[in-house]
Amino acid sequence: MFHPVSFFIGLRYLRGRSGDRFSRFVSYMSTAGITIGVLALVTVLSVMNGFEQQLKSRILGVMPQAVVSQPDGRMIREATPPPSLTGLPHVSMVTPLTRSETVIQSATSLSAGMLLGVDPNLFEPLGYHIVQGKLSNLTPGSYRVIMGQSLAGELGVKVGDKVRLMVTSASQYTPIGRIPSQRNFVVEGVFNASSDVDKQLLLTNITDAGRLLRYKPNEMTGWRLFVDDPFIVSELAQQPLANDWVWSDWRQQLGQLFQAVKMEKNMMGLMLGLIIGVAAFNIISALIMVVMEKQAEVAILKTQGMTSRQILLVFIVQGASSGVIGAVAGGVLGTLLALNLNTVLSVLGVQLLMVGGSLPVVVKPVQIVIVVVGAIVLSLLATVFPSYRAASVRPAEALRYE
Repeated sequence: MFHPVSFFIGLRYLRGRSGDRFSRFVSYMSTAGITIGVLALVTVLSVMNGFEQQLKSRILGVMPQAVVSQPDGRMIREATPPPSLTGLPHVSMVTPLTRSETVIQSATSLSAGMLLGVDPNLFEPLGYHIVQGKLSNLTPGSYRVIMGQSLAGELGVKVGDKVRLMVTSASQYTPIGRIPSQRNFVVEGVFNASSDVDKQLLLTNITDAGRLLRYKPNEMTGWRLFVDDPFIVSELAQQPLANDWVWSDWRQQLGQLFQAVKMEKNMMGLMLGLIIGVAAFNIISALIMVVMEKQAEVAILKTQGMTSRQILLVFIVQGASSGVIGAVAGGVLGTLLALNLNTVLSVLGVQLLMVGGSLPVVVKPVQIVIVVVGAIVLSLLATVFPSYRAASVRPAEALRYE
């Protein structure tokens, strides 16, 4: 099969002579370094994607993603949501909500949490995580709550016990001074979302929550918006709202958590990317040694009619081949390892002390392509200087002492 002469000679130099073991060793180590770097980067990024997706589904999937209210925190509850909210892009559902920070007191302990007053007849994502009790039992006037399993354990309560909820935002004046609004509630059930919300959220009927907050019978905190992607709220927050409504979303409570996850993901990518950078420097070292060793051969090629540009392409092909082989092999092996990571850990006997006993993995093809292409481009850049040195060899000087 016909090959361009520069491509053909570059591949021959890549294989090296049988007696030139050291140059071949350095070339192989460069390829192995890029392979390991890309493999590690693809695997770690896939695991970080899994953790990010898990946080998004387990925390943002059950917490109020966005709430629209009046500046004073109260709205008139209507039978149907306003069309201006249901018509917003990416909004899949709008439900009424009454919420407030609250202090929970049991017979043995004291804790703080977020009280969500919901309509049990409408969609509630936490309803899919209830392990004891029923959401439908949160009827108006029953003063029942469903709390997270971790919060129930912290308070030392079980289904049927009573807890006292105190709301400082709805305090009242008494002969002994100003005291928060408070009332006894019965623990109707427990949910387990396998996340931090198990320590924070409590569900009750929207009417009972309004009475605790001293709302009027037809008042609520605002409209709760469910979106198809929680990360889209930054875009939705820029949408103009009618009637001087105020927008709030999950970023006010959990923004720092997801920023920390994003920063950790970027730092891991940077550190593992340095492995690829070190391997690229190995390509430079290997090519410089090859250029110094093959100056006489380069001179002979020039005397036979090869141009400096063709000589340049010879060594670019040799160096870039290591990068291409390493990047593609690392991308393929990294994808396979990520897809079978839990199986590999199980075979190695690694026990994961976490919920579900497995690492969450999300493989993004676009991300893998970017990593592989980036490694190839870095390898190409590493070949420029040694290849230029080879192309600048003068035949007369190189062959003077031959």
